[in-house]
Amino acid sequence: MAFDPQTLNVSRETSDRLAHFVELFVKWAKVINLVAPSTLVDVWRRHVVDSNQLYDLAPGPHRWVDLGSGGGFPGIVTAIRLVEIGEGWVHLVESNNKKAGFLRIALQETGARGSVHPIRIEEAVREIPGCDRISARALADVDKLLGYAAPWFENNPQCRAFLHKGREYREELRNAHGSWRFDLVEHQSVVETDSKILEISNLRRL
Repeated sequence: MAFDPQTLNVSRETSDRLAHFVELFVKWAKVINLVAPSTLVDVWRRHVVDSNQLYDLAPGPHRWVDLGSGGGFPGIVTAIRLVEIGEGWVHLVESNNKKAGFLRIALQETGARGSVHPIRIEEAVREIPGCDRISARALADVDKLLGYAAPWFENNPQCRAFLHKGREYREELRNAHGSWRFDLVEHQSVVETDSKILEISNLRRL
């Protein structure tokens, strides 16, 4: 669980914010179920480093929507990275009130660039009509995630989604191709050899 900022190419200030976020996360995870308990012994690699990949893949002052933010991965990590450039925003969508409460405190105490929306994902597009980037991690299969993301792609054809996926991703993609057409870039995870980050663009329903 040791926090090692040297493994990331970030500023000292960002390292400090990430370290504080990890401290908050571990404290809260003992009270409410933020992630699988088995992963708490390796928070840094399994969650922080894994989440940090998204900003490296899509740097810049983007407007993010993070679906099912849960314990703040990847949304809070992205929001912390945005502090470096002083622009961009992350809208964290989390319907669980206890988790939403944790996310608010994490944003406040780290000074991260984000806000929490304690609503269902299906309702989020009415409250957050525009975004450039969408993220989701450990939430649902690809077909369902594309259904969630589709309204934002309709509002912004330049939108892109970044989906963390494990070893079953190929089957999920095959199923999704029955309902959707999209361009895909598969990014190899820096954390797990059998995991990918799927970059989705030009999404449209068949």
